[in-house]
Amino acid sequence: MGIEKHLRITATSTVSWKDAIVQAVSEASKTIDYLTSVKIIEQKAKIEGKRMTEYFVELDLAFVIDRDRD
Repeated sequence: MGIEKHLRITATSTVSWKDAIVQAVSEASKTIDYLTSVKIIEQKAKIEGKRMTEYFVELDLAFVIDRDRD
């Protein structure tokens, strides 16, 4: 039986929401093994003048716990 653990993280980007998500998953995968899914919980943006200048995403990352790991 596999056990899945969830981790809630927040990421930002000055490019787009997609860029924030891709960067977050890339960084998380450097220290977390067995990532299985990402769920977008919330998206927000900072507006300056008439344009969005910063994108924020709150994510739920899921990964499987390896019981056999040393």
